[in-house]
Amino acid sequence: MHINNEDGELLPEEVDTISQLTKLPLNSLNLDAIAVVTNIYRIAQGLRNKMEQEVLSEYGLSWTSFSILYDLWIGGSLETKKLAESAGVSKATISNITNTLEKKDLCYRKVDHRDRRNTFVLLTDKGKQVIEELYPRFHSGEVDIVSSLDVTEKKILATLLRRVIRENEF
Repeated sequence: MHINNEDGELLPEEVDTISQLTKLPLNSLNLDAIAVVTNIYRIAQGLRNKMEQEVLSEYGLSWTSFSILYDLWIGGSLETKKLAESAGVSKATISNITNTLEKKDLCYRKVDHRDRRNTFVLLTDKGKQVIEELYPRFHSGEVDIVSSLDVTEKKILATLLRRVIRENEF
């Protein structure tokens, strides 16, 4: 049986999922895998929605545009291909979002003079100011989301998620 809340009961969404899936041959289903992946998806979507609504909307930023600004803040000048890989989107999406961020004077592009096929993206001074102002509020939201877990639980969860990421090359 899956333990998914503090009372050891299935969440309503999991009951609905299992009800639908039990129409399939049970021996073909790994209900533990379904529960884990469904909950990872739900927390990822919930995290994204919460941050976009409560923090990023004040700056007119989407999750992906914030991710780009964050990566530039941490990594400095980054090639568009690397930004796309990091954000999990296409180079075309990076191009569109970069256009929007450039219009807001948060970043700019620079063509590699050695290989004109490569374009790098950099933060402007305003972009650096925005991310440095925004990140503490974003981090506060991160802390809030996992506030029901103690330190040991956070470390265990982070370790397990890193293993899933590493083994699947996400």
